[in-house]
Amino acid sequence: MTTDHHHYFQELAAALRGAGVPADRADATVADLTGHLAETGADPLAEFGPATEFAARLAGGGPENTGPDEPDEPGAAAESWRWTCDIYNDRRLLGIYGDQGWEVERLDTLGRFVCRRSPGTALRWEYRREPMTLLNRRAVIDRLAPEGWELCGEWILYAYFKRPRAAEAGPAAALTELPAPPPRSLFLSRHGKLVLGLCASLVLLSLVLLAVSGSSGPWWVTAVAGACGGVGALYGVRRDILKGAESR
Repeated sequence: MTTDHHHYFQELAAALRGAGVPADRADATVADLTGHLAETGADPLAEFGPATEFAARLAGGGPENTGPDEPDEPGAAAESWRWTCDIYNDRRLLGIYGDQGWEVERLDTLGRFVCRRSPGTALRWEYRREPMTLLNRRAVIDRLAPEGWELCGEWILYAYFKRPRAAEAGPAAALTELPAPPPRSLFLSRHGKLVLGLCASLVLLSLVLLAVSGSSGPWWVTAVAGACGGVGALYGVRRDILKGAESR
């Protein structure tokens, strides 16, 4: 990167912070744009325009909003939303809601996506899911980090990563109009409903067999059968994750 590039991105980072963009998000945006220009060899001024005007667009305003007005209190108008789905429609839905400015901050203990969106500073986000366990956790994170992917949630056999779309879309990554949050928070695909139905049937059958065996046979036979069924279900889910199976 040339010295001119360096000065441009220094000015852009300062202008983003001055427009009320949180420092961590401003730094992530600048890092993405820097990587993008390093690959394309483009000139930042020609690609994005003056740094202050570009920062205003990314922050949700326009060139006329670069004056000394006091920004709103950070997070004062931020929206939050928690929702969940299954592994057969998660990537599709993350793509939809990432384009609406929802940033996944983490997964909670129930496996729900904890999302945040700040009017005026919302960007489009993109997501990916990767198979990940304790054994390969560090290797997966290190492999994706150079491409700007940041870990945003883990769930037993897999993990989710996020990055802003600024490097690909430039000014178009900023959102000026934000769709209202969806009225529901649970999204199950046809395949997901089938898997849940099979699991519920397995649990019910195990309880029935356990009740019967309590008076006519060893209880541990039913327990072993139930455990084998659970292991089989887990194997099936892991196989679908590795295959990237999808359903609507």
